[in-house]
Amino acid sequence: MVLILAGGLELDETLFELQRDGHVVPLEPQAFDVLVHLVAHRDRVVTKEELMDAVWGGRFVSETAVTSRIKQVRRALGDDGRAQALVRTVHGRGYRFVGTVEEAGPEAGAGGAAAPRPPIRYTVTDGLHVAYQVTGGGPVDLVLISGFVSHLDIDWDDPRHVRFLDGLGAMGRLIRFDKRGTGMSDRPAGVPDLETRMHDVLAVMAAAASDSAVLVGYSEGVPMALLMAALHPERVRGLVLYGGYARRTRAPDYPWAKTDEERRAYVEHLVTAWDWAADARLRCPSADLAMQRWWERRMSAAATPTTVRALMDMNALVDVRDLLPSITAPALLLHRTGDEMFDPQESRYIAERVPGAQLRLLDGRDHLPWGDADQVLEVIDPFVRTLPELGGHRALAAVVAVAGAGAEDVRTALSGTGPGARPRSRSDGTPVVLFDGPATAVRALRRVLGRAPTAEGSAAAGVAIAEVSVAGDEVGGPGVDESVELAAAAETGSILVSSAAAVLLSGSGISLRPDAQGSRVVAG
Repeated sequence: MVLILAGGLELDETLFELQRDGHVVPLEPQAFDVLVHLVAHRDRVVTKEELMDAVWGGRFVSETAVTSRIKQVRRALGDDGRAQALVRTVHGRGYRFVGTVEEAGPEAGAGGAAAPRPPIRYTVTDGLHVAYQVTGGGPVDLVLISGFVSHLDIDWDDPRHVRFLDGLGAMGRLIRFDKRGTGMSDRPAGVPDLETRMHDVLAVMAAAASDSAVLVGYSEGVPMALLMAALHPERVRGLVLYGGYARRTRAPDYPWAKTDEERRAYVEHLVTAWDWAADARLRCPSADLAMQRWWERRMSAAATPTTVRALMDMNALVDVRDLLPSITAPALLLHRTGDEMFDPQESRYIAERVPGAQLRLLDGRDHLPWGDADQVLEVIDPFVRTLPELGGHRALAAVVAVAGAGAEDVRTALSGTGPGARPRSRSDGTPVVLFDGPATAVRALRRVLGRAPTAEGSAAAGVAIAEVSVAGDEVGGPGVDESVELAAAAETGSILVSSAAAVLLSGSGISLRPDAQGSRVVAG
């Protein structure tokens, strides 16, 4: 087999030769074998130990021997230890070939030779199986949060998309997943809200043994990444946000988004016509015919018309604007100036409200980041490589306070509703329970308060949003105080939520009504 490498190089595994422009490039046999092994396993980092086994057959050799062969390979390729344009050193782990590779000869497919695809695995969250895949390698983890649908397997069938994924994988270990309801993941009844779908990120990071990661979100993935950064800052090392938004539909103070009428008309046309080729041309005007056909196949496999309609209806309710000032993770926002899906002002809006965020406007009309993958990757790479280590953090949380004779029973029951429920206390000793978000908190409260006849029925609850320390057992501040006040004012068996919590409940399917004092009441 002959492989075409970057820089006009040909790797002939049959003749055991590396050629450039028809001339043999001198390369010792062991160095040649090192290059072949790196190219064959370019989807991941290859350790020094693996190279020793593969090239030296398990014979004892020093790490210096491996390092020497790597230098020879780089010299032959026209690379060096400083540029690392083709062979990248992943400190403490090994090496990875990051250059382009195509298969020569008539037997090659139209898209060139595909690297062996790592396995697709599953993890369980909320009783659902969520598909995920890990590629690349390096000292930093990156979690890719895609647009509204994805398909882990078919994603590898378009060369430009592969270039985008491989580029991210060259920066660190790339963790991808199909959100519940789409791609290769389970289809739940109905469509979960943004807060519930955030649980997919947490579950996949846990399954991949990732303590913290850079979240790379594009399109619909941007508000989910922002929510994750606000609620779990200790897990988010940085944010890369491309072509996104903070609110899905237009408002007087958010005039760039599509109106609700425009959105409904678009959804109706898409679901009725099911013309994903036209959708590809809208999202990526540079898409050629092959990419349009791939997009058709990918989208048709990833979701049904009913799911697409439900997803877009849910996304229409997304509004994470109130979370932006609380985000502490370093953030890089990218947006192409001619993007017809989302106005660049939407990324500017986010950048102006997330402390310290950077905004880079790029030339072009493609909404999909891989329309010109290199244009995006060359901005992301230096940002990821210069991120600081994580420090101490404060996070937003939904604070639940309970009042009434059955309060203690309710709090005990809440603490057993899942790993997201965290018992804490106010500085005066008043007990509260923290949840990741208000939708999770309200659903847990409904299950507990709905039990009858039990002591839980003689209790009432208040739910508010507060910024609290991620460490320690004591919490305080206006949001915590508000939850206690709401619980005291609530009627037995009811749940009062704050105005900030009400905003975050948008799209959750939880109905609200105001009480006599104007506080938000969760309807039973």
